[in-house]
Amino acid sequence: MLEINKIYLVDCFKFLEKIDNNIVDLAVVDPPYNLRKGNWDTFKSEQEFFDFTFKWIDQLITKLKENASIYIFNTSDNAAFILQHLIEKKLIFQNWITWDKRDGLSYAKRRFVNGQETILFFSKSKKHIFNYESIRIPYEPKSRIKHASNKGILKNGKRWYPNPNGKLCTEVWHFSSSRHKNKINGKTPKLPHSTPKPLDMIEQIIKASSNKGDLVLDCFIGIGTTAVAAKRLDRNFIGCDNSKKYIEIARKRIKNGEI
Repeated sequence: MLEINKIYLVDCFKFLEKIDNNIVDLAVVDPPYNLRKGNWDTFKSEQEFFDFTFKWIDQLITKLKENASIYIFNTSDNAAFILQHLIEKKLIFQNWITWDKRDGLSYAKRRFVNGQETILFFSKSKKHIFNYESIRIPYEPKSRIKHASNKGILKNGKRWYPNPNGKLCTEVWHFSSSRHKNKINGKTPKLPHSTPKPLDMIEQIIKASSNKGDLVLDCFIGIGTTAVAAKRLDRNFIGCDNSKKYIEIARKRIKNGEI
């Protein structure tokens, strides 16, 4: 078994071979999408991509505890095939989460503009961890809620008052992309990774589906956002990537507490 609270420069298959079975509390995985963002995201065919994808999924499932969950990022069309594979592997579907990226201008003249990504949320059993109180979100509109806080709203003969911590989180998430969170003088800079996920979004996943001291795994850890989020939230982490450049950046971020 590899040492926890470290990330490793190795491909996902060799990494998963060295992880003991039934020890992972939560897997947060942002794998290749086959969108040709780099060599790591380019496959000869769609068949090769899905063979690769289903292979790492099958290996990862054996590492999950009985009450563990897994979140997988991808495009909506890829996610449709991944979802079916997870169901065939007897995992339990929880949510098809739509991430509204709010990512600036895009252009499409033959279909609707694509401004979202999919996050599949599955659990290994019905005993999975889900801390719904820790991820409440603001009510909308605020003016109506302000009124309800004072006088309540009559529902089914009872007077309802809004929860001071907000409403229960829905499966449509509104997080700005990392490149828009890091604007400099109004301009989006070139980031060290082409597809980083927002830290606050990864933190929301970890808060919801793990407890303090749990082990969070990411087998495509990139520049280390999952590890940084886990460390900030008092969870243990373990992960890998096959890019020396990304691993060096990730280790620096973890060491220095950079976000």
